[in-house]
Amino acid sequence: MGCEKCSKEAATDRKMTARVKRIAGQVAGIERMLDDRRYCVDILNQISAVRSALDALGVELLTRHLESCVLGHGSGTEHEKARPMTQPELLDEVKTALSRFLK
Repeated sequence: MGCEKCSKEAATDRKMTARVKRIAGQVAGIERMLDDRRYCVDILNQISAVRSALDALGVELLTRHLESCVLGHGSGTEHEKARPMTQPELLDEVKTALSRFLK
């Protein structure tokens, strides 16, 4: 029997993977719209939808990072690839991630 935390993480990973696949489908749809010489406003609407989907995925990933890697840092609950960091280093990492995400 697996731990509850692991099964929740696996379900979240599957949901995020499904989200990325939907976004990839939307981007492929934009390419088809361009090839079909669709109306510009329709293409712009689809681009807006992709941006919104990417933003939602980014918020999900940032939230997950804050929960597991920042708040859980040093507790054994952080991501297995997280490197040991001091609190100032963690804060700098969060600032960098946020500034890149918000551009």
